Amino acid sequence: MRKHPVLLGLIVIGVILGVFLLSILFLSRFGEKKGFALGDKIAVVNIRGVIASSRDIVEQIDTFMEDDYVKAIILRINSPGGGVGPSQEIYREVLRAKEKKKIITSMESVGTSGGYYVACASDVIVANPGTITGSIGVVMEFSNVEDLLKKIGFRSYVIKSGKHKDIGSPLREMTPEERSILQGVIDNVHNQFIRAVAEGRNIEEGKVRQIADGRIFSGEQAKELGLVDRLGSLQDAIEIAAEMVGIKGKPTVIYPKRKVSLYELLFKKSLRLLMDEVWQREYRFSYLVYSP
Repeated sequence: MRKHPVLLGLIVIGVILGVFLLSILFLSRFGEKKGFALGDKIAVVNIRGVIASSRDIVEQIDTFMEDDYVKAIILRINSPGGGVGPSQEIYREVLRAKEKKKIITSMESVGTSGGYYVACASDVIVANPGTITGSIGVVMEFSNVEDLLKKIGFRSYVIKSGKHKDIGSPLREMTPEERSILQGVIDNVHNQFIRAVAEGRNIEEGKVRQIADGRIFSGEQAKELGLVDRLGSLQDAIEIAAEMVGIKGKPTVIYPKRKVSLYELLFKKSLRLLMDEVWQREYRFSYLVYSP
């Protein structure tokens, strides 16, 4: 019988590659469900950067909420805020998880706007003395390139079903009526933020309103105002969580195991995240620290 060394080699390589990929998928799924440590645990969910999507964070919180071994969840926030919708969805999921687990927020360098909105749903907020927090407000930005387009001889034509359908268009000046409409929406969303802070921090709504003009605070200032409970690091937050749930000794701390797809192994950024960024550029309300 004639041997085919090249074909045999390809088969062996294919089998090795298949086993490797299956191992990665198995480890990611197994680790995400229960982790490798047994006994009572404290889970840490990282919320980092601009909050543009809630899906991954909500999934992580939900996974830990259903894990009987996890007794407390720490939200490790280092975020300037982000979209109103995603921030509110994470906030609601934290409230839901709080019915089963103790939720502690640990803020790193920044926990402002949408990041602080999320933190308000937790049982305890811990911040470093120099953490930048607060910025209780809403912002919506538009650009106007009408004069620029006139200089280069560019004209645009808009066919619309109602006079406000192209509100915020960069191709023309905003009318006073349109500005009033958008300001009304901003004020409504801002009031939602104020109520969330007042309820979550157990502060009178009137007192929250006095400082809810977008200003930022240090961790020390926030503690004096009641926006933060304790000053400390992530390790302090872990110790607080362990004490709250009655874990003796050094607690076991676990982090989410991220699901890994073959596509994400080959490409750094998924097409879904790219599309999220594109779609969110239009009519984006933000709980975000403003930076021009």
